[in-house]
Amino acid sequence: MAQTVTECLAAGTDSVTLIDGVKAGSWNVEGMEQSDINDMVQRNVDHLEFILEYAPVDSDDDTPDVKGAADSKKTTHVAAIATGKKYITDNS
Repeated sequence: MAQTVTECLAAGTDSVTLIDGVKAGSWNVEGMEQSDINDMVQRNVDHLEFILEYAPVDSDDDTPDVKGAADSKKTTHVAAIATGKKYITDNS
């Protein structure tokens, strides 16, 4: 059974939580070098960007159309990407 847009976006929830937690200082990064923290945030930004690009390639493809879904469904993911990128820039 094919995934839905909602299920695909739910797969990114952990990345949103991590990025927001690192930015807020509530994610445990004790003992990590800043470069390692930035790498971790970047991996999660990449994951979210990848999810937001999901789209069927043709009418026979059952890939959910996350890319074409309403922006209101993707708000937290888009915001987390921007937060993550800013965090990395501010801490490089």
